[in-house]
Amino acid sequence: MDWDKLRVFHAVAEAGSFTHAGDTLNLSQSAVSRQISALEEALQVPLFHRHARGLILTEQGESLNQTVREVFAKLAMTEALLTESRDKPAGKLKITTTVGFGSNWLAPRLVQFLELHQDVTVSLLLDDGDLDLAMREADVAIRMHPPKQPDLIQRHLFEIEWHICASPEYLARAGTPAMLEDLDRHKLVLFGDYHPPVGDINWLAMVGRRPGQPRRPVLEVNSLSSMAQIIRAGLGIGALPGWMAAEMDGLTRVLADVQRPKVDCYFVYPEELRHSKRVAVFRDFLLARLQQRVH
Repeated sequence: MDWDKLRVFHAVAEAGSFTHAGDTLNLSQSAVSRQISALEEALQVPLFHRHARGLILTEQGESLNQTVREVFAKLAMTEALLTESRDKPAGKLKITTTVGFGSNWLAPRLVQFLELHQDVTVSLLLDDGDLDLAMREADVAIRMHPPKQPDLIQRHLFEIEWHICASPEYLARAGTPAMLEDLDRHKLVLFGDYHPPVGDINWLAMVGRRPGQPRRPVLEVNSLSSMAQIIRAGLGIGALPGWMAAEMDGLTRVLADVQRPKVDCYFVYPEELRHSKRVAVFRDFLLARLQQRVH
């Protein structure tokens, strides 16, 4: 099997269309189509079902794509290890974490990390879902739950506590809750039900309530950053992770003595990168910054 054709096939399989794969590969749609037809002719099997709305892999195509993905992942891993200096960390480090934590806490601190390690470059992939580290979608992950894959190395980073917050203006207008039951008469801002980055993120709707009788929010939004801005603007009360609440002006903490759920945060990476200097220095950098109490 021709390597160039396999590369084109993999791009088409991942993109689901000749056009999108061509954009990725900087090839025309017709050139991509010819490569796929030539590969199917060489293998004597159809790799895609073609229809008006796009392409679907055949059973044979699924099998080939799985193998090609594994080969590309191993090659990317090997390339990463080969390009790393023996004496100091160097090369590209792909980091993934949740949108909220990555954009608000991690991104500003990457400036200092890159100043300390000038031969390292970073690709920051923010996604509230879990990218596949085994398939090299990222090198390392900061996750708000233990890894589900058994072949990943994990290091507990810190424990996140939730803070119940409101703006001083809102509290002056609506009053400060003294007990959980008081939340029933307040406006709540909750995380929208769209792939939440951590479990039980909307615990404020149920705490102090009977099962099946949640408080109704005045607004839902699937972004922690937007939640914080809306709460700070005075719409209502919401629960924010401590690392976010601590770094935002214009928020007042309420019901501080209420028992709140906690979230464990982990640093995760594949076994193959156990000896990577880039991974080691980034892990050590995180641990040093996290000693400043982000929870």
